[in-house]
Amino acid sequence: MKLLSLLLVSAAAWAAPCTTVANCTEWVTFAGGPARSMIYRTYALDARNPQITRALIVIHGAGRDADNYFRTALAAAFLGGALDDTLVIAPRVASSAGSCRDQLAPNEVSWSCSGDSWRSGGTATNNEKLTSFLARKDIFPNLKAIVVSGHSAGGQYVDRYAMANTVHDNLGVPVTYVVSNPSSYAYLDATRPGTEGSDFRAFADGRNCTTYNQWPYGLEHRAGGYTARQTDDQLKRQLAARPVTYLMGEIDILPLGGFDASCPAMAQGPTRLARGQAFSKYVNQKFGARHSLMVVPLCGHNARCMFTAESALPILFPKDVQ
Repeated sequence: MKLLSLLLVSAAAWAAPCTTVANCTEWVTFAGGPARSMIYRTYALDARNPQITRALIVIHGAGRDADNYFRTALAAAFLGGALDDTLVIAPRVASSAGSCRDQLAPNEVSWSCSGDSWRSGGTATNNEKLTSFLARKDIFPNLKAIVVSGHSAGGQYVDRYAMANTVHDNLGVPVTYVVSNPSSYAYLDATRPGTEGSDFRAFADGRNCTTYNQWPYGLEHRAGGYTARQTDDQLKRQLAARPVTYLMGEIDILPLGGFDASCPAMAQGPTRLARGQAFSKYVNQKFGARHSLMVVPLCGHNARCMFTAESALPILFPKDVQ
């Protein structure tokens, strides 16, 4: 009887990851319910699991195809040899508002689709709930690192989330952020990159592009969402202090895949690659951040190419967790 009990405990502790996407869903409730959102995950969030040492959260793009992003994250975890000790999560940020037409389950939260949308922090409790849950030592006693990543519109989400979330310093687990191929960033002052992207000056066309420094492209007019509750100085300090890697595709230089060609976005650079290179320099040079930039060879605007690239794997699945 004792031997059987030990074997059962051992089997539970080393459960296999869920990799059949249709069966890998779980609901996260808010404030005790009934409001809830669905996630895809490799391991249950409510079952004690001492084998987990890191968590990777992947935020999908404007297509809101969390299932496909979960498949991409699974492929990356396999290539990185991280399936057994990494909890992979892809939240479904569903919306049936505005131009979005997702089919919602009963009590499923419908996130904003336009205006101050989900990608800009209009409704951002989703990730705060997840990161707070992951930090529970009774469930994941050996968790040493959380990586929050996003591609395209998801990259926009992570850029603003890294700046403004209020749980970063209170989790007891180090959190890093991976911002991949977004169309725009939230600038911290009214300057923008020069023609070569290496110097920053007052935006020359500000008279004709009056929204260039308004949220989510800058800090002005933050009318709602979690950023509206914080001062400009607080947002600047937080972004500069937090560990961020900008993961850029070497050939993400075409206006494809929902490319933002509005005047406030074009003020940040002509391509996604140029915008990422300029913004990483900007926060490091002007605000003393120590953010990293990695350009992934031969990748365009493609999450699978970006997240499964050999050079990206150590960023998504850090090996030096203690």
